[in-house]
Amino acid sequence: MGGVTAVVLGLFVAYAGAWYLGMVEGNFALLLFLATVVTGVYWVAEKLHFKPQRERAAQQLSEQHAQRLAELQRQGITKFDTQGTEPARQKLLAQPWWLDWTAGLFPVILVVFVLRSFLFEPFKIPSGSMIPTLLVGDLILVNKFHYGVRLPVINKKIIANNEPQRGDVMVFRYPPQPSLDYIKRVVGVPGDEVAYLNKRLTVNGQPVPTQALPDFFDADSMRYSKQFQEQLDGKTYGTLNDEGRPAFVPGATEFPFNDQCRYSAEGVVCKVPEGQYFMMGDNRDNSLDSRYWGFVPEANIVGKAFFVWMNFGNFKRIGSFQ
Repeated sequence: MGGVTAVVLGLFVAYAGAWYLGMVEGNFALLLFLATVVTGVYWVAEKLHFKPQRERAAQQLSEQHAQRLAELQRQGITKFDTQGTEPARQKLLAQPWWLDWTAGLFPVILVVFVLRSFLFEPFKIPSGSMIPTLLVGDLILVNKFHYGVRLPVINKKIIANNEPQRGDVMVFRYPPQPSLDYIKRVVGVPGDEVAYLNKRLTVNGQPVPTQALPDFFDADSMRYSKQFQEQLDGKTYGTLNDEGRPAFVPGATEFPFNDQCRYSAEGVVCKVPEGQYFMMGDNRDNSLDSRYWGFVPEANIVGKAFFVWMNFGNFKRIGSFQ
Protein backbone atom coordinates (compact mmCIF):
# COMPACT_ATOMS: atom_id res chain seq x y z
CA MET A 1 0.00 0.00 0.00
CA GLY A 2 2.92 2.33 0.55
CA GLY A 3 3.76 2.35 -3.15
CA VAL A 4 0.16 2.93 -4.19
CA THR A 5 -0.19 5.77 -1.69
CA ALA A 6 3.03 7.36 -2.94
CA VAL A 7 1.57 7.37 -6.47
CA VAL A 8 -1.73 8.90 -5.28
CA LEU A 9 0.02 11.64 -3.30
CA GLY A 10 2.34 12.24 -6.24
CA LEU A 11 -0.66 12.83 -8.52
CA PHE A 12 -2.07 15.42 -6.10
CA VAL A 13 1.30 17.19 -5.92
CA ALA A 14 1.70 17.08 -9.72
CA TYR A 15 -1.76 18.58 -10.25
CA ALA A 16 -1.14 21.34 -7.70
CA GLY A 17 2.24 22.09 -9.28
CA ALA A 18 0.83 22.22 -12.81
CA TRP A 19 -1.95 24.50 -11.56
CA TYR A 20 0.57 26.81 -9.86
CA LEU A 21 2.67 26.99 -13.04
CA GLY A 22 -0.38 27.73 -15.17
CA MET A 23 -0.14 24.48 -17.13
CA VAL A 24 -3.70 23.42 -16.22
CA GLU A 25 -6.84 25.23 -15.16
CA GLY A 26 -7.18 24.43 -11.46
CA ASN A 27 -10.36 23.65 -9.57
CA PHE A 28 -9.77 23.88 -5.82
CA ALA A 29 -13.29 22.70 -4.95
CA LEU A 30 -12.74 19.51 -6.97
CA LEU A 31 -9.25 19.02 -5.53
CA LEU A 32 -10.54 19.38 -1.96
CA PHE A 33 -13.45 17.02 -2.65
CA LEU A 34 -11.11 14.35 -4.05
CA ALA A 35 -8.73 14.79 -1.12
CA THR A 36 -11.64 14.31 1.28
CA VAL A 37 -12.84 11.17 -0.50
CA VAL A 38 -9.37 9.61 -0.80
CA THR A 39 -8.32 10.31 2.80
CA GLY A 40 -11.78 9.22 3.96
CA VAL A 41 -11.35 5.83 2.28
CA TYR A 42 -7.98 5.41 4.00
CA TRP A 43 -9.51 6.51 7.33
CA VAL A 44 -12.27 3.89 7.09
CA ALA A 45 -9.76 1.24 6.03
CA GLU A 46 -7.56 2.20 8.99
CA LYS A 47 -10.44 1.90 11.47
CA LEU A 48 -11.86 -1.37 10.07
CA HIS A 49 -8.79 -3.19 8.78
CA PHE A 50 -5.28 -1.81 9.28
CA LYS A 51 -5.54 -0.82 12.96
CA PRO A 52 -7.23 -4.10 14.04
CA GLN A 53 -4.58 -5.96 12.03
CA ARG A 54 -1.78 -4.17 13.88
CA GLU A 55 -3.51 -4.74 17.22
CA ARG A 56 -3.84 -8.47 16.49
CA ALA A 57 -0.15 -8.65 15.60
CA ALA A 58 0.78 -6.83 18.83
CA GLN A 59 -1.50 -9.13 20.84
CA GLN A 60 0.04 -12.18 19.21
CA LEU A 61 3.52 -10.91 20.06
CA SER A 62 2.49 -10.42 23.71
CA GLU A 63 1.01 -13.89 23.89
CA GLN A 64 4.12 -15.42 22.36
CA HIS A 65 6.27 -13.54 24.85
CA ALA A 66 4.10 -14.69 27.76
CA GLN A 67 4.39 -18.28 26.58
CA ARG A 68 8.17 -17.92 26.31
CA LEU A 69 8.39 -16.55 29.87
CA ALA A 70 6.23 -19.37 31.18
CA GLU A 71 8.47 -21.90 29.49
CA LEU A 72 11.61 -20.27 30.92
CA GLN A 73 10.11 -20.29 34.41
CA ARG A 74 9.15 -23.95 33.98
CA GLN A 75 12.80 -24.63 33.21
CA GLY A 76 13.85 -22.81 36.37
CA ILE A 77 15.17 -19.70 34.65
CA THR A 78 14.18 -16.65 36.62
CA LYS A 79 16.41 -13.99 35.11
CA PHE A 80 15.41 -12.63 31.72
CA ASP A 81 14.91 -9.32 29.86
CA THR A 82 12.54 -7.21 31.97
CA GLN A 83 11.86 -4.74 29.16
CA GLY A 84 9.94 -7.44 27.40
CA THR A 85 8.26 -6.82 24.05
CA GLU A 86 7.01 -3.27 24.68
CA PRO A 87 9.30 -1.55 22.09
CA ALA A 88 8.35 -4.14 19.49
CA ARG A 89 4.63 -3.76 20.37
CA GLN A 90 4.76 0.00 19.99
CA LYS A 91 6.45 -0.40 16.65
CA LEU A 92 3.75 -2.81 15.47
CA LEU A 93 0.97 -0.46 16.66
CA ALA A 94 2.42 2.67 15.04
CA GLN A 95 0.80 3.95 11.85
CA PRO A 96 3.01 3.65 8.76
CA TRP A 97 3.85 6.89 6.94
CA TRP A 98 1.30 6.30 4.20
CA LEU A 99 -1.53 6.20 6.77
CA ASP A 100 -0.18 9.25 8.60
CA TRP A 101 -0.44 11.22 5.33
CA THR A 102 -3.92 9.95 4.44
CA ALA A 103 -6.09 8.66 7.28
CA GLY A 104 -4.27 10.91 9.75
CA LEU A 105 -5.16 14.02 7.73
CA PHE A 106 -8.78 13.07 7.04
CA PRO A 107 -10.40 14.81 10.08
CA VAL A 108 -8.67 18.11 9.27
CA ILE A 109 -9.47 17.90 5.55
CA LEU A 110 -13.08 16.97 6.33
CA VAL A 111 -13.53 20.02 8.59
CA VAL A 112 -12.04 22.32 5.93
CA PHE A 113 -14.24 20.74 3.26
CA VAL A 114 -17.45 21.19 5.27
CA LEU A 115 -16.62 24.76 6.33
CA ARG A 116 -15.60 25.82 2.82
CA SER A 117 -18.39 24.03 0.98
CA PHE A 118 -21.38 24.85 3.17
CA LEU A 119 -20.55 27.65 5.61
CA PHE A 120 -17.82 30.21 4.86
CA GLU A 121 -15.20 30.44 2.15
CA PRO A 122 -12.25 32.86 2.11
CA PHE A 123 -11.39 34.87 -0.99
CA LYS A 124 -8.67 37.35 -1.88
CA ILE A 125 -9.56 40.46 -3.87
CA PRO A 126 -7.24 40.39 -6.92
CA SER A 127 -8.31 43.54 -8.75
CA GLY A 128 -9.64 47.04 -8.19
CA SER A 129 -13.09 46.57 -9.71
CA MET A 130 -14.81 46.91 -6.31
CA ILE A 131 -12.89 49.96 -5.05
CA PRO A 132 -13.70 51.80 -2.77
CA THR A 133 -15.72 49.05 -1.04
CA LEU A 134 -13.02 46.40 -1.43
CA LEU A 135 -9.35 47.06 -2.08
CA VAL A 136 -6.75 44.91 -3.79
CA GLY A 137 -5.34 42.53 -1.18
CA ASP A 138 -8.44 42.42 1.02
CA LEU A 139 -9.06 38.91 2.35
CA ILE A 140 -12.79 38.45 2.64
CA LEU A 141 -15.25 35.88 3.92
CA VAL A 142 -18.19 34.69 1.84
CA ASN A 143 -21.34 33.27 3.42
CA LYS A 144 -22.00 30.07 1.44
CA PHE A 145 -25.45 29.29 2.89
CA HIS A 146 -27.04 32.77 2.73
CA TYR A 147 -28.46 32.13 -0.75
CA GLY A 148 -29.10 28.44 -0.11
CA VAL A 149 -27.12 25.24 0.43
CA ARG A 150 -25.38 23.94 -2.69
CA LEU A 151 -23.56 20.74 -3.45
CA PRO A 152 -19.79 21.22 -3.74
CA VAL A 153 -18.10 21.07 -7.15
CA ILE A 154 -21.35 20.99 -9.20
CA ASN A 155 -22.82 23.96 -7.27
CA LYS A 156 -26.39 22.62 -7.46
CA LYS A 157 -28.77 24.16 -4.91
CA ILE A 158 -30.41 21.55 -2.66
CA ILE A 159 -31.85 23.79 0.07
CA ALA A 160 -33.28 27.25 -0.66
CA ASN A 161 -32.65 30.23 1.59
CA ASN A 162 -32.54 33.98 0.85
CA GLU A 163 -32.74 35.38 -2.66
CA PRO A 164 -30.09 37.88 -3.78
CA GLN A 165 -31.13 41.46 -3.10
CA ARG A 166 -30.17 44.68 -4.85
CA GLY A 167 -27.06 46.09 -3.24
CA ASP A 168 -25.64 42.72 -2.11
CA VAL A 169 -21.96 42.08 -2.78
CA MET A 170 -22.00 38.63 -4.32
CA VAL A 171 -19.40 36.08 -5.40
CA PHE A 172 -20.36 34.05 -8.45
CA ARG A 173 -18.92 31.87 -11.15
CA TYR A 174 -17.89 34.03 -14.10
CA PRO A 175 -20.38 33.10 -16.87
CA PRO A 176 -17.89 33.07 -19.78
CA GLN A 177 -15.48 30.90 -17.72
CA PRO A 178 -17.24 29.22 -14.76
CA SER A 179 -13.98 27.93 -13.26
CA LEU A 180 -13.24 31.53 -12.21
CA ASP A 181 -14.92 33.28 -9.27
CA TYR A 182 -15.90 36.94 -9.65
CA ILE A 183 -17.18 39.45 -7.11
CA LYS A 184 -19.51 42.32 -7.98
CA ARG A 185 -22.56 44.11 -6.60
CA VAL A 186 -26.12 43.07 -7.45
CA VAL A 187 -27.87 46.04 -9.06
CA GLY A 188 -30.64 44.19 -10.88
CA VAL A 189 -32.76 41.16 -9.91
CA PRO A 190 -35.13 39.19 -12.18
CA GLY A 191 -37.70 41.47 -13.79
CA ASP A 192 -35.80 44.72 -13.17
CA GLU A 193 -34.95 47.20 -15.88
CA VAL A 194 -31.44 48.47 -15.15
CA ALA A 195 -30.12 51.58 -16.90
CA TYR A 196 -26.61 52.94 -16.61
CA LEU A 197 -26.69 56.09 -18.71
CA ASN A 198 -24.23 58.97 -18.52
CA LYS A 199 -22.62 57.20 -15.57
CA ARG A 200 -25.74 57.26 -13.42
CA LEU A 201 -27.64 54.17 -12.28
CA THR A 202 -31.41 53.86 -12.62
CA VAL A 203 -33.48 50.83 -11.58
CA ASN A 204 -37.05 50.44 -12.85
CA GLY A 205 -37.13 54.07 -13.87
CA GLN A 206 -36.06 55.33 -10.45
CA PRO A 207 -32.63 57.01 -10.22
CA VAL A 208 -30.56 55.50 -7.44
CA PRO A 209 -29.95 58.25 -4.84
CA THR A 210 -26.40 59.53 -5.30
CA GLN A 211 -24.34 62.01 -3.31
CA ALA A 212 -20.96 63.43 -4.29
CA LEU A 213 -18.05 62.74 -1.92
CA PRO A 214 -14.46 64.04 -1.87
CA ASP A 215 -12.29 62.62 -4.64
CA PHE A 216 -10.79 59.18 -3.96
CA PHE A 217 -7.02 58.73 -4.21
CA ASP A 218 -5.90 55.29 -5.37
CA ALA A 219 -2.42 54.71 -3.98
CA ASP A 220 -1.78 51.84 -6.40
CA SER A 221 -2.50 53.79 -9.58
CA MET A 222 -1.53 57.16 -8.06
CA ARG A 223 -4.71 58.69 -9.47
CA TYR A 224 -7.74 60.56 -8.19
CA SER A 225 -11.26 59.48 -9.12
CA LYS A 226 -14.64 61.08 -8.62
CA GLN A 227 -16.31 59.42 -5.65
CA PHE A 228 -20.02 59.10 -4.94
CA GLN A 229 -22.24 57.51 -2.35
CA GLU A 230 -25.16 55.43 -3.59
CA GLN A 231 -28.15 54.11 -1.66
CA LEU A 232 -29.75 51.03 -3.15
CA ASP A 233 -32.54 49.24 -1.26
CA GLY A 234 -31.26 50.32 2.15
CA LYS A 235 -27.59 49.66 1.44
CA THR A 236 -25.15 52.57 1.36
CA TYR A 237 -21.82 52.21 -0.43
CA GLY A 238 -19.26 54.18 -2.40
CA THR A 239 -18.66 54.21 -6.14
CA LEU A 240 -15.97 55.70 -8.36
CA ASN A 241 -16.10 57.36 -11.77
CA ASP A 242 -13.22 58.18 -14.10
CA GLU A 243 -13.92 61.48 -15.84
CA GLY A 244 -11.58 60.51 -18.66
CA ARG A 245 -13.61 57.45 -19.65
CA PRO A 246 -16.59 57.71 -22.02
CA ALA A 247 -20.12 56.80 -20.95
CA PHE A 248 -20.68 54.19 -23.67
CA VAL A 249 -19.74 50.55 -23.12
CA PRO A 250 -16.91 49.52 -25.44
CA GLY A 251 -16.28 45.89 -26.36
CA ALA A 252 -19.50 44.28 -25.13
CA THR A 253 -19.58 40.61 -26.17
CA GLU A 254 -22.32 38.30 -27.36
CA PHE A 255 -24.03 36.67 -24.37
CA PRO A 256 -27.28 34.84 -23.52
CA PHE A 257 -30.30 37.18 -23.48
CA ASN A 258 -28.28 40.00 -25.08
CA ASP A 259 -31.48 40.93 -26.93
CA GLN A 260 -32.68 42.27 -23.56
CA CYS A 261 -30.01 44.99 -23.63
CA ARG A 262 -29.88 48.23 -25.64
CA TYR A 263 -26.54 49.96 -26.07
CA SER A 264 -26.08 53.61 -26.98
CA ALA A 265 -23.55 56.39 -26.72
CA GLU A 266 -24.96 57.17 -23.25
CA GLY A 267 -24.52 53.65 -21.88
CA VAL A 268 -26.76 50.58 -21.62
CA VAL A 269 -30.30 49.62 -20.62
CA CYS A 270 -31.08 45.96 -19.77
CA LYS A 271 -34.20 44.05 -18.80
CA VAL A 272 -33.09 41.32 -16.37
CA PRO A 273 -34.52 37.92 -17.41
CA GLU A 274 -36.03 35.42 -14.99
CA GLY A 275 -33.38 33.50 -13.05
CA GLN A 276 -30.66 36.05 -13.94
CA TYR A 277 -28.91 38.92 -12.14
CA PHE A 278 -27.26 42.12 -13.33
CA MET A 279 -23.92 42.77 -11.63
CA MET A 280 -21.69 45.85 -11.54
CA GLY A 281 -18.41 46.76 -9.88
CA ASP A 282 -18.31 49.80 -7.61
CA ASN A 283 -15.31 51.10 -9.56
CA ARG A 284 -17.67 51.79 -12.43
CA ASP A 285 -15.19 52.73 -15.17
CA ASN A 286 -12.72 49.99 -14.25
CA SER A 287 -14.92 46.93 -13.97
CA LEU A 288 -15.73 44.22 -16.50
CA ASP A 289 -19.22 43.30 -15.41
CA SER A 290 -22.72 42.58 -16.74
CA ARG A 291 -22.51 45.58 -19.03
CA TYR A 292 -19.83 43.71 -21.00
CA TRP A 293 -20.46 39.94 -20.63
CA GLY A 294 -24.11 39.75 -19.62
CA PHE A 295 -26.25 38.37 -16.83
CA VAL A 296 -25.30 35.97 -14.01
CA PRO A 297 -27.50 32.84 -13.88
CA GLU A 298 -28.84 31.75 -10.50
CA ALA A 299 -26.90 28.49 -10.91
CA ASN A 300 -23.61 30.44 -10.86
CA ILE A 301 -24.12 32.00 -7.41
CA VAL A 302 -21.43 31.12 -4.86
CA GLY A 303 -22.32 33.24 -1.84
CA LYS A 304 -22.66 36.65 -0.19
CA ALA A 305 -19.47 38.55 0.69
CA PHE A 306 -19.78 40.30 4.04
CA PHE A 307 -16.52 40.65 5.98
CA VAL A 308 -12.86 41.64 5.47
CA TRP A 309 -10.96 39.40 7.85
CA MET A 310 -7.45 40.58 6.92
CA ASN A 311 -5.45 42.97 4.79
CA PHE A 312 -1.76 42.59 5.55
CA GLY A 313 -1.04 46.04 4.20
CA ASN A 314 -3.73 47.81 6.22
CA PHE A 315 -5.17 46.26 9.38
CA LYS A 316 -7.81 49.01 9.55
CA ARG A 317 -9.54 47.31 6.64
CA ILE A 318 -10.74 44.49 8.93
CA GLY A 319 -14.51 44.62 9.44
CA SER A 320 -17.88 44.21 7.77
CA PHE A 321 -19.00 46.10 4.68
CA GLN A 322 -22.11 46.75 2.61
